[in-house]
Amino acid sequence: MTDQLSRRQCFLGAATALVASTFPVSADARWTQNKPAQQDSTRPRTPQEALAKLKEGNKAFLADKAREITRSAAKLAESQSPYCAILSCSDSRVPPELLFGGGLGDIFVVRNAGNVLSTAALGSLEYAVWQLNVPLIVVLGHQNCGAVSGALRVATSGDDFPGVIGNMLEPILPAAIAHRSSNNALESATKFHVTRMVGALRTRTDPLLQEPQRAGRLLVTGAYYEIADKPVQFWD
Repeated sequence: MTDQLSRRQCFLGAATALVASTFPVSADARWTQNKPAQQDSTRPRTPQEALAKLKEGNKAFLADKAREITRSAAKLAESQSPYCAILSCSDSRVPPELLFGGGLGDIFVVRNAGNVLSTAALGSLEYAVWQLNVPLIVVLGHQNCGAVSGALRVATSGDDFPGVIGNMLEPILPAAIAHRSSNNALESATKFHVTRMVGALRTRTDPLLQEPQRAGRLLVTGAYYEIADKPVQFWD
């Protein structure tokens, strides 16, 4: 049985090596089918322009004047060229495209419960910067976040959650512990969690994100949405 397993491992190893040598993939060749679309004149090119466009879109949303989606879906099927990336909570009341008056192909959205910087989320944001050249990343928290509320319950009462929900809340615990005694613990912890995720993206990430930030081509900022027809708050 051991000999059979060893022969099988050797075979698989040799097959893998053969595939790698036959089909080498260079760094420049990766993702070639996903190159960003040619930028049009209306697409923000700098972090400041992208942030201004987000704020303008949010004003339009609040005034119920969000623009109609006019872009051709057929054209977008070939490539994409979003002007910003947003790490947002999965909460159904917080759809980034609607909050910022975005249309098809405008905003690269990464969502999970509690807007946590997981491996998948970080890799997605790196892709948005590396391949799609987005000049802006926004970490968006929101009022009455269920994930932050859950983390506060763990921090204050030691509550246990079924499945892997407890594991999912772990990245939020530092913010929950730091603000569990605050007057408005939920809001304070939510904003602090956003600040921590922004800090991680600014200082503890791969050169894929560090180099464009140092060069001024990329801005990472935090935001908070109060679900009561109020403007999204942005901060450094």
